[in-house]
Amino acid sequence: MTSKNLGRATLAALPFVLALLVDLVVHLTVQDRLPDRLAVHFDAGGSADRYLGFTAYLLYSLGALLVLGVLWAVFAVNGKLRGGGRSRLIGGGFALAAFLGYLLIAVLLVNVDAPEGGPTDGFPLWQVAVAVGAGAAAWPIGALLSRLAPAPESPDGDGGGASRERIALADGEVASWARGIGAWWAPLAVLALLASAVAVGREVSWFAGAPLVVLALVIGTFCRPHVTVDRRGLTVSGLLPKPRVRVELERMTGADSRRVNALSEYGGWGYRIRPDRSGVITRSGEAIVVSLTSGREFAVTVDDSATGAALLNTLLDQQRAGR
Repeated sequence: MTSKNLGRATLAALPFVLALLVDLVVHLTVQDRLPDRLAVHFDAGGSADRYLGFTAYLLYSLGALLVLGVLWAVFAVNGKLRGGGRSRLIGGGFALAAFLGYLLIAVLLVNVDAPEGGPTDGFPLWQVAVAVGAGAAAWPIGALLSRLAPAPESPDGDGGGASRERIALADGEVASWARGIGAWWAPLAVLALLASAVAVGREVSWFAGAPLVVLALVIGTFCRPHVTVDRRGLTVSGLLPKPRVRVELERMTGADSRRVNALSEYGGWGYRIRPDRSGVITRSGEAIVVSLTSGREFAVTVDDSATGAALLNTLLDQQRAGR
């Protein structure tokens, strides 16, 4: 891990580590005043309805904060976050750590000197409001500290178009490139949506289940997405002519082939929209990543992405030259 990656990971995990340490200190401080069974879950009225032993609750609390800290560190290192995306990640981590850390400690404190059946006064609901306030106060602190995190290096090097690959074409020669991209999850999602639509239709009404059918049909058209590069630009289409996604050459500054991480960079799979990027992401792996004139990026995961990106750069050169 480089020093820059280590710095980003440390800052992202910092709020969860702090919450973990405070939680551990409070546990050790009050453990002699706690009953054998701690009330750890409460109904809407604040009455206890679920219990854990002291050790089990300690492991749960520390484990939850530790796992979240590791996840935030991984997102910070692998997310290629820039500008506002980095601020939101770090700020959100501070907010979540403050909110969860406060609630874990509040649940522990209401059990201090409580009888075996749980605290007689239950769990005061105002504690949840205080936890939300703690998270809201921690967010800007994290956003401010995010400026200390080293910015990730651009995957395009100096960002110059001259460093990008091209495909040699003779004057007047026309070329295009096309590939199919499998989305293994799409057929499963279609089946799950249709099954849900049937269940909702039988239990509630067929009118309520209709939107699920429509969504299943839309996803079904993209069970086998198709990527095309030609003089019109980059096009991603499904089994039907529409809907489709097209990025015209006029909106591009260049294209690259690189590996992307579906979860950390785009937050999942499918058609994804993030603050500084969007794309059709069916998996983690190689992708055509197009730099747009707006400063954003558009990506599509596809095999042989290097050829598609090189052809896009060649077509861009021809357009600029007026050929």
